[in-house]
Amino acid sequence: MDTYGLIGYPLGHSFSKGYFTRFFEEEQIGAEYKNFELPEISELTQVLSEETTLRGFNVTIPYKQQVMTFLDEVDPAAIAIGAVNVVKVTRHEGKLHLKGYNTDAIGFADSIRPLLKPHHTHALILGTGGASKAVDYALRQMGIETRFVSRTPSADTFSYADLTPEVLRHYTVIVNTTPLGMHPKVDACPPLDYSQLSERHFLFDAVYNPAKTKFLQQGEQAGATICNGMEMLIGQAKAAWRIWNER
Repeated sequence: MDTYGLIGYPLGHSFSKGYFTRFFEEEQIGAEYKNFELPEISELTQVLSEETTLRGFNVTIPYKQQVMTFLDEVDPAAIAIGAVNVVKVTRHEGKLHLKGYNTDAIGFADSIRPLLKPHHTHALILGTGGASKAVDYALRQMGIETRFVSRTPSADTFSYADLTPEVLRHYTVIVNTTPLGMHPKVDACPPLDYSQLSERHFLFDAVYNPAKTKFLQQGEQAGATICNGMEMLIGQAKAAWRIWNER
């Protein structure tokens, strides 16, 4: 039986395990999906030696960048993003070959593309973690200019204090890649002046639990188009399955 899995720490209740377990049952695929909770990335070596039927695995926090040193090959898009969230495992005459990909960018692009309007040409990306890099890559591929927003600003990064009414009018796409508002801390949200938003805005939240964060609620009240991170997760999972099963 083929095995797939997820590495990260801590894992808790992972989306991937639930998604793929249901997928295998519904499609009657003889495979299983395991969570590999690794306190240290170095423990990946042991997983690879013990799990002889492993054909691929997902990578989550905090190993999306650290895993790259273990790989034999990295897809150009993942190199550009600087993070890997999918690894394909192949074996030839007993020798392992690991190739890394980033499907976060694919999942994000596929989920927002139908919702974008012609005037959505400039985007603010809230947060500078691993997910923000995939979002930035996807937006730029779609011809949208981006600017990061962080509590610690730099030459090319806004601080939240920099988000004046003029800035918010110009940047009509706002993507939250921070965990602010995630269950159980559902009353938290990025510190924007939400009164400056309008029906011209599009707000995307990478958080998917709750389905409508406070960030999205306030965007919706202003008339903005909103989208949570569930479609992105499903899209990246579907893309991972295609990668693992490409001949």
